[in-house]
Amino acid sequence: MTFYDGIFPFYPVPRTPVGFNTIQIVIIIIFLVFLLAFFIVLIGNRGIEKLHWFVRLSLSLFIGVVIVAVNFTNDWERGFAKVNTTYKSFSNKNIDAEVGIHVGFAGINITLRGLPETQLNETINYNEEFLWKFGLDYEDQYRKGLERGLPNPILYIAEKFTPSSPCGVYSQYKVSGHYASATMWVALCAWMLSNILLWLMVFLYGGYLILVTGSFMIFSLISFGTTRQAPLCAIQFNVALDCALGPSFWLTLVTALLCLIIGVAIVVMSIFAPTTLRRVFLLNGSDNEDENPKPDFYNGTCSNDDKAAQSVQPETLEHAV
Repeated sequence: MTFYDGIFPFYPVPRTPVGFNTIQIVIIIIFLVFLLAFFIVLIGNRGIEKLHWFVRLSLSLFIGVVIVAVNFTNDWERGFAKVNTTYKSFSNKNIDAEVGIHVGFAGINITLRGLPETQLNETINYNEEFLWKFGLDYEDQYRKGLERGLPNPILYIAEKFTPSSPCGVYSQYKVSGHYASATMWVALCAWMLSNILLWLMVFLYGGYLILVTGSFMIFSLISFGTTRQAPLCAIQFNVALDCALGPSFWLTLVTALLCLIIGVAIVVMSIFAPTTLRRVFLLNGSDNEDENPKPDFYNGTCSNDDKAAQSVQPETLEHAV
């Protein structure tokens, strides 16, 4: 027996994961299954060919899993602080805790963990999610948090990101997150097309699309990076809580630079050293048309000299008669 949205009525509401959520784990498992399947196929290959295909598949799947997974992470921007603050309203008792902010494309996670966890006869370990993606009302989520009686530090930080807050950062984070997510999905489409073209040995256009993949990832970073231009209201306890760009941002940057390096290398080699490029991809280094010229009698044209050489002289016919 379950309640709406799959929530069990006689158990606490499941907490929102902040580090690795279910979607990220599923994405990583899917790509690992693909890698394992390709690796099993490659066992039949020999020598350098096996190493070549393994490196090629690993790089391609790494780029793909990063593009997909970072759309669902909550650590594009984050900050932590160890504070001494009030725990609940209408109480003058303080607690020692670690407060954390985790910002993603879809919203913000706020964590509160007691140091130690058990204080005031309670277990202080909270992780609350407030979303601003399409179809959800941030103000309504904040109001429900007030009704549930969430701890003061969580409500204090969540209030900074409300649309009615004088900080004015809600629209900046919401719009930047939407554009950053959209450009990442475009990068995923370009990555898929680049793989198709490289499997078909269309190296030049495959290289172009790898460059497009890296470029759209850079556009996504720029879009999210504009949030740093909007000064965040000071989050002040007994110490200030400052935010910085998180692991997802830097992982995306490294992956984008990797795409640009690979794309430039393929395009340059395709234009200036096609033979070397074909050898890198374990193909014949020379063009078939140059190595195996077709005889003239396969086409309908031949020169006058060829006709003269092929014609029979009259004297030869007389001797034959």
